[in-house]
Amino acid sequence: MHPATALSAGAAAVAVLVAALLLLRSEDAGPGWGSSMAETEALPKLREDFRMQNKSVFILGASGETGRVLLKEILKQSLFSKVTIIGRRKLTFDEEAYKNVNQEVVDFEKLEDYASAFQGHDVGFCCLGTTRRKAGVDGFIRVDRDYVLKSAELAKAGGCKHFNLVSSKGADKSSSFLYLQVKGEVEDRVEELKFDRYSIFRPGFLLCDRQESRPGEWLVMKFFGSLPESWASGHSIPVVAVVRAMLINAVRPSDKKKEVLDNKAMYHLAKANGSLKP
Repeated sequence: MHPATALSAGAAAVAVLVAALLLLRSEDAGPGWGSSMAETEALPKLREDFRMQNKSVFILGASGETGRVLLKEILKQSLFSKVTIIGRRKLTFDEEAYKNVNQEVVDFEKLEDYASAFQGHDVGFCCLGTTRRKAGVDGFIRVDRDYVLKSAELAKAGGCKHFNLVSSKGADKSSSFLYLQVKGEVEDRVEELKFDRYSIFRPGFLLCDRQESRPGEWLVMKFFGSLPESWASGHSIPVVAVVRAMLINAVRPSDKKKEVLDNKAMYHLAKANGSLKP
């Protein structure tokens, strides 16, 4: 490896590890959902009742790690009568299970011209996101804030009742860290749209086999992998567990306008239902 390349990779690893350690500074006290035997035993019926409602769903960010696994799980569980993915390019799927997935290709810079893509969906999942390293500061803000907010506005106008937002552990609009500041601002501004139900998911470090290599993540995954479960459950989580917790939450009736599930809540909800592993 070229010395400059090695130095850059090392710096990236340190930066990611520092970010991971920062996540350990704050401990959210999320609801301990899914911990009771009654809730676990009721899940099959909740899923069946949900299927009977013939709801339509859209996914934003289906090409990313979380969105990709979410789409797979939605199809596997057959929860919705119509599944639409909204993105900047058409995705190619080889598996038969994806044959009925509807794809809406949009220009995120001109989303107002694609309002029809957001029409007629009961439930929406927003997994849009990029990184400052990949897109730069302006690009990160444009994707994680502007695209998300405009999509939420169009979803609301299009009749979406339940909007699900993948945010981040530590999200806070008053944070001195840009990433957490933007995530916190988006959470608050989406809330202002007043969906019938608004669910926010704040995962910590996502454990997954990325299609896109990110320098330093191997080191951080090893770090979190060495933690006892009592710590790991609060600060890291497999992507598949996030997705399954999101879907378990979606089929559970709720009278709350807004709900926030932190890393620990998602971890235990998925674990209680045997959904931590692929």
